[in-house]
Amino acid sequence: MALSYKARRRWAAFILLVGLPIYIILATVLATAVVAWFERPVFLLQLAIYIGLGVLWIVPFKGIFLGVGQADPDAPPEDDNYK
Repeated sequence: MALSYKARRRWAAFILLVGLPIYIILATVLATAVVAWFERPVFLLQLAIYIGLGVLWIVPFKGIFLGVGQADPDAPPEDDNYK
């Protein structure tokens, strides 16, 4: 079942306002644990970890965010003749 435009906008806002801060905290804890496990790895490995975690969060939510910034496709067309 496909989500409506309004539902996708609401879920996108919820993900950005609630889910992303939680993910940032978890990713920071994970990255800190990995860095501690490797006893301060080289800079490029650290950079790869942070970039990978920074991109990884969007993969499951790609369908929700697609088209959210566009105009509502279900809305009736606006009449510009009344000007």
